[in-house]
Amino acid sequence: MDSAKKYNNLKLAIGIGEGIVSFILLLLFVWLGYSLQLQNYLSGVFENQYILFIAFILVIGLVGSIISFPVSWYSGFYLEHKYNLSNQTFLKWIWEGLKGLLVSLVIGIPILLTFYYILNTFYSLWWLPFAVIMFFISVVLSQIFPILILPIFYKLTPIDNDELKQKINSLATNARIRVENVYKFNMSKNTKKANAAFTGLGKTKRIILGDTLLDNYTTEEIETVIAHELGHFKKKHIIKNIFIGTASSFLTLFIIASLYQTSLSWFEFESISQISALPLLALWSMLIGIIQTPLGNILSRKFEYEADEYAVKETRNPGAFIKTLEKLTDQNLGDKEPHPFVEWFFYSHPSIKNRLKAIEKLEMANA
Repeated sequence: MDSAKKYNNLKLAIGIGEGIVSFILLLLFVWLGYSLQLQNYLSGVFENQYILFIAFILVIGLVGSIISFPVSWYSGFYLEHKYNLSNQTFLKWIWEGLKGLLVSLVIGIPILLTFYYILNTFYSLWWLPFAVIMFFISVVLSQIFPILILPIFYKLTPIDNDELKQKINSLATNARIRVENVYKFNMSKNTKKANAAFTGLGKTKRIILGDTLLDNYTTEEIETVIAHELGHFKKKHIIKNIFIGTASSFLTLFIIASLYQTSLSWFEFESISQISALPLLALWSMLIGIIQTPLGNILSRKFEYEADEYAVKETRNPGAFIKTLEKLTDQNLGDKEPHPFVEWFFYSHPSIKNRLKAIEKLEMANA
């Protein structure tokens, strides 16, 4: 077995194992009465129900983080160094994790408080107003991510390659897309992997390219990457994801709310707003996520194929695009031929094998 397959199989096995263990521990936490005990203990410290709710969530999160830390270290730090993919020291890895935690708290705590207010106000219909609010939050987060959140983790600077700028302008003109914001970010401070992305909405939309990509690929190869990202914009994938995600969240929250209310009596809880009962929401979310994961990935892979097709047609350089995909797979230690079920269930991007097949079919159709 080659190193790429070993690396990906290890990461996959760890991810699956961690998910199963997390579900079992949370189920036991509720089933054995520890959730109710924690609520009773914290209620003696905090009188305000909203503070009590946040304290309850933070305690569970802290204990969960402590329990999962060895696995996080092994998967996120040790394996990345073992396979020569990381540029981080242990302290930098910790610091990046702490920054991520702080950002999650700043965003997450107001959302949690809003959720608890809605739960207490609308009771069994809580899922409907919460889904509406989450739609607006997703739009706002999509807009502010490239200008407020991403710079916390990376330094973004405009690209300074004149030849590449000309190619980008040409691609944008042909696509009738106004592109003023193409940035590079210092991806190399954390990893040897390379990547690019299209992010933001409206005036904040921009293409971002990792310095590991700009430093190791030719202008022609980078042009195909830009064309691929422009394809996501041209095909309105970000907007589609927001609306599809919103419709999905309405349905998902409705199902979770129904299952949650039904399962309260199984554990002798008294009401849906009882704080000690709320971990049941997470349990149901995990189970429903098993169904949602492959469905979401099917859609994501469809969008990737569409962006690939756009890149090939616009650059008229399938050879450069194929070479770029092959180099990215090697650089990122991607599994070139994962098991079909693994790709179907877990992969948000098609495997390199299937992407190349799609490009070959496209070339034959256009021949």
